[in-house]
Amino acid sequence: MTTSPDGAAASFIGAFVDELARSGVRHVCIAPGSRSTPLALIIAAHPSLRHWIHLDERSAGFFALGMARMLHEPVALLCTSGTAAANFFPAVVEARSAGIPLLVLTADRPPELRNVGAPQTIDQNRLYGEHAKWFAEVAIPEASADMLRYVRALACRATALARAEPAGPVHLDFPLREPLVPVVMPEPAGLSSLDLLAWHGRPHGAPWVAVHDAPPVTDARMLHALSARLRAARRPLFVCGPQHDLGLAAPLARLAALLGAPLLADPLSQVRWGPHDRSVAIDRYDAMLRYSTADAPDLVLRIGAPPTSKALQQYLQRHADVPQIVVDATRWPDPALVAADIVHADPRVLMDMLVAIIDDDRGAAAHAGDSAWLGTWRAMDVAAGAALTAHSRELVELFEGRVLAEVAALVPDGGTLFVSSSMPVRDLDAFAAGDARSLRVLSNRGANGIDGVVSTALGAAAASQEMKAGPLVLVIGDIAFYHDMNGLLAARLHALDATVVVINNDGGGIFSFLPQAELPQQFEALFGTPHGLQFEPVATLYGARYRRAEDWASLRDGVTEGVRGRGLHVVELSTDRARNVVLHRDAWASVGTALGHPLPGRQ
Repeated sequence: MTTSPDGAAASFIGAFVDELARSGVRHVCIAPGSRSTPLALIIAAHPSLRHWIHLDERSAGFFALGMARMLHEPVALLCTSGTAAANFFPAVVEARSAGIPLLVLTADRPPELRNVGAPQTIDQNRLYGEHAKWFAEVAIPEASADMLRYVRALACRATALARAEPAGPVHLDFPLREPLVPVVMPEPAGLSSLDLLAWHGRPHGAPWVAVHDAPPVTDARMLHALSARLRAARRPLFVCGPQHDLGLAAPLARLAALLGAPLLADPLSQVRWGPHDRSVAIDRYDAMLRYSTADAPDLVLRIGAPPTSKALQQYLQRHADVPQIVVDATRWPDPALVAADIVHADPRVLMDMLVAIIDDDRGAAAHAGDSAWLGTWRAMDVAAGAALTAHSRELVELFEGRVLAEVAALVPDGGTLFVSSSMPVRDLDAFAAGDARSLRVLSNRGANGIDGVVSTALGAAAASQEMKAGPLVLVIGDIAFYHDMNGLLAARLHALDATVVVINNDGGGIFSFLPQAELPQQFEALFGTPHGLQFEPVATLYGARYRRAEDWASLRDGVTEGVRGRGLHVVELSTDRARNVVLHRDAWASVGTALGHPLPGRQ
């Protein structure tokens, strides 16, 4: 059987795209280009796929990342050949580091056009190196039954691998020959029943290969040994770092309460906010632990990625002789190399099992804990919180730490707060107190970069609208905002609702807290990087409503208008970098005084 090249592409790529939808892919972000034409046209025509057009590949990559993070499902990306594919790289890196399922589809020149000077051609094989979980160069399209089975199985495998723990990006490179506009060809006559399946797919919308990833079975002996260690601890300490599972909070908090363990809840842990039991939650530890006020635990249970707070990380390192048990499904989140045990288990499932065991044993001395241990942490938490609140409330000027607390308090129940890496996530950690609202709190903390923050947040906003969840608010610094202004176009193209709070301190504010700030001759040019920009014209360019916040009332009004309104809202406020450092150190000093240690803290 012979098939024209355009007919082969239609059948082959049509089978691939059909299997993406059968395997659970629902969203594809497309950056327009020529070589990717067959894929783009067939994806756009598929009734079960929604496509999102992005003019900038880097923005497209991060938008897909934000959607996949929010939906907890693979989102596909498509671009043409050459440097277009290279612009996906930062999002691929973040997806691998943060465990976000992406399916990266890059069009490519066929083998005969490589290394001969053909335009828009680079080596795309394993372009993302080890940052992709898996790579495959797809065969040249062919419309034989054997090749249709191959490409259907490939789509199922790639989607399943992107989703499987640890989730991450999978890269498929499609070499395509001209002509690039596919022409649908009729199926050949006389096909066998197996060949008919290859052409049309399995009945009832079933995928060609249904992939089942069963969670690992927790060893009963390990489980009981771990529960015995937890019960025996007199001063257990729980730390939950960044993680995405909203269902973890309830069993983790329950276990901590059973054991009398303080639960230090990172703002990205999905544990600081929520309707679960918060009686053991500690959220002012970043300020507290700048002072040596906390006694040593005798056992640490840590879940999620390494915590945001440097003060907390240093506290754990100071007590590196204390056994630390780190729970993660598949990863090794121990950059300080102090873990005594790594438990590879689903954290929520493991917490449920431990709660069941320890709750059953409550009548038989469930634990031998120090009754004053949790109370001491609670008292320090209350004192630190009161000191930080009093310090912030006395300020007339806009203080970045309080900005994060104010904005977090304005996100309604069911909403999403997205914070940029660098200072915003640190200020959220230090100044924002948790409560019973159900909030998703997200940040690109896999690789901790500031690129693509706007696009990631807008991708999360798109997913939020589909889920009919609450509004999304992004808090971002001026450098990160400048870095991804292209991403704002997505809000207008796709009618997205989001509120962006830009903290403009005219440069890289976090460097003012680092030793580089002591180099006055080089600091501003190399690290402070002032730009002199105001962002009202940017908001106008992209059709956003703009408000300048000059005081606390106008900040609250601007954010409230955004979360209650439609479309894109930009609220900009200006702060002074040098003054911001002073105010932070004054805040830490106020906590030190409240805790009986009147020495100024340093970030």
